[in-house]
Amino acid sequence: MHTTTVEWIRADERLPRNSDCVIAAVTGRYPSDPGEDPEPFSGQEFWLVLPMHFSSIHPVEETGEIIENCFHDPDGVIRFPLGGPSSDEVVTHWAELPNLPGADVQSILGDGVGPALRHVSD
Repeated sequence: MHTTTVEWIRADERLPRNSDCVIAAVTGRYPSDPGEDPEPFSGQEFWLVLPMHFSSIHPVEETGEIIENCFHDPDGVIRFPLGGPSSDEVVTHWAELPNLPGADVQSILGDGVGPALRHVSD
């Protein structure tokens, strides 16, 4: 068993480095469903953790707009840090991703994956 301690950093006090992959605590409200059979979380406030990337400068390909200091998830949803521009969902805190089990890095690509997995399986 591997144990990791997470250090949460307030997004209104300090931001990650450009292009860092982080976990982010996001708050907002699920959209209300005007239909007869509402979704179970419809209209409820939430605060949850999501994996995200941070960009100090994020170009929006569709419009040519440049967005500064934003978090974006794999689906392309943009969220701003607490104290930043107004948005429906706000990043309150962020934390660096932990290292992989038995490693001193957060990612391994290519030929190094097999040996790393075997190392932690032994």
